Amino acid sequence: MRESKIKANERREHILTLLRQAVHPLKGSALAEQMSVTRQVIVGDISLLKAAGEPIIATSQGYVYMADSKDQLPYKKMIVCQHGKDQVREELNILVDHGVHVMDVIVEHPVYGDITASLGLSTRKDVERFLERIETTGATFLSDLTSGIHTHTIAAREEESLQGAVNELAAKGILLES
Repeated sequence: MRESKIKANERREHILTLLRQAVHPLKGSALAEQMSVTRQVIVGDISLLKAAGEPIIATSQGYVYMADSKDQLPYKKMIVCQHGKDQVREELNILVDHGVHVMDVIVEHPVYGDITASLGLSTRKDVERFLERIETTGATFLSDLTSGIHTHTIAAREEESLQGAVNELAAKGILLES
């Protein structure tokens, strides 16, 4: 028993090291293969690391260690959008084309309240991977639960980037305005 506990602790330390050094998100399946365990073991390890206070988020591209992200992207804003499935790519590309990082998507569920999903999208390539994953898994967009209404937390290095993105979303009729 003690030996397996040590192995598990060593594995979690190795996962932390990999996440801290990673330039791109790390997929759970890739971590599982590298550690010779199941993906479910990795999910459990990540949950334990999060519970221990490690700033790890699960995005559609994989796990990300979020240590210094606040310093890198000092300007943040929440925006409310409404559109159909046909405008998801356009919305996300507008944001990343302005140098904006799309942190998450939030919808208000009638039973569960706010449901937040980390996205971690910064480039068109990130957007394409996200959309491919939606398509290949047969998943639906969270905004399908709310007639297309959803909130994004967005961040950027410059306030002008946020404002430019907001202005373009408004001009395209994607931004839900009061």
